[in-house]
Amino acid sequence: MSEGFEDMLTGGHPNSLGRTIEVVDTVLADPERMTELFDCYKSDDEVVRLRVSNAMRRVQAERPDLVVPLVDRLISEIAHLDQPSAQWTLPKLFEGAEAEMSPDQRAQALKIVKRNLAEHDDWIVLNNSIEYLARLAASDDDLRAWLLPHLKRCAGDSRKSVAKRAAKALTKLERSTQ
Repeated sequence: MSEGFEDMLTGGHPNSLGRTIEVVDTVLADPERMTELFDCYKSDDEVVRLRVSNAMRRVQAERPDLVVPLVDRLISEIAHLDQPSAQWTLPKLFEGAEAEMSPDQRAQALKIVKRNLAEHDDWIVLNNSIEYLARLAASDDDLRAWLLPHLKRCAGDSRKSVAKRAAKALTKLERSTQ
């Protein structure tokens, strides 16, 4: 029997990848194990959940088709996970699966990312949410109207990366309305 992913993702320095790349390679070689990787989001270990997010993005980069069947679970389970790394990963995963998502899935994904921009304070959650929403708002007047005040708020953020990203998105969206 092969080693479980949760065991493989446990331990080491919290900021390291640990054995994440090995897990990704295993999933790519045996796609049947994708659900096992996803289920590691249920781990009690915050570091394991962080590494799952990293692994999910890496798998999607190579095989987006492996993430698409999990979109409903991303929406119903991971969107409620109180961990910044999970929330900052969602816009990236939604973006990668967007072409295959149903209109309802897209609407739910949008609702989640809007909530994250409005309510979270983690700088990476904010940055990834801004990028995702600004891209969609370029062709959605209602979303643009909702997003502009949030971008103005974030453009005044004390963290340079958040302020810069928001200001850039704000400028681009304001130009597209002129």
